[in-house]
Amino acid sequence: MPIDVILLALAFLLGLVVAYLIFRARVSVYEERARNDLERWKLECTDAIRKDSVSRSRSTLKGKISEQMAPYLPEFPFAPSDARFIGSPIDFVVFDGYTKAKDEMGESIGIVLVEVKKGKGKLTREESLIKKGVEEGRVSWRTIVLADEAGGVPEAGGQ
Repeated sequence: MPIDVILLALAFLLGLVVAYLIFRARVSVYEERARNDLERWKLECTDAIRKDSVSRSRSTLKGKISEQMAPYLPEFPFAPSDARFIGSPIDFVVFDGYTKAKDEMGESIGIVLVEVKKGKGKLTREESLIKKGVEEGRVSWRTIVLADEAGGVPEAGGQ
């Protein structure tokens, strides 16, 4: 009887090994098919992906150029000399009236944060939060006085 149990256990183990080898062979076939499908897809779609990438890149560059050129376009309602491009997180800070005040022809300067969009562009989440902060009056002025080179703090302080 112990020989029968040993033979039965060996047959069971042999069955497991054969099943594993068959399973691995099938998996290898599926892996090879997947690799072939991926390579075929790469060959078929590489040109389309490249063209799409170039198109998107070109569109992004046009947008960035348009943003920087905006003060010189007729739609821009401020003097180009009053606009300062910062690019991120918004495009411009406009010191409306600065040029006139500098030339002693103006008495006030307005500060306008400007985001330039082309077409139907929407504000990003961060741009929307900045807009909301300005609209809610969470804007302030602060003068920061740095220590001089000798390490002393200047007497003038203030906000």
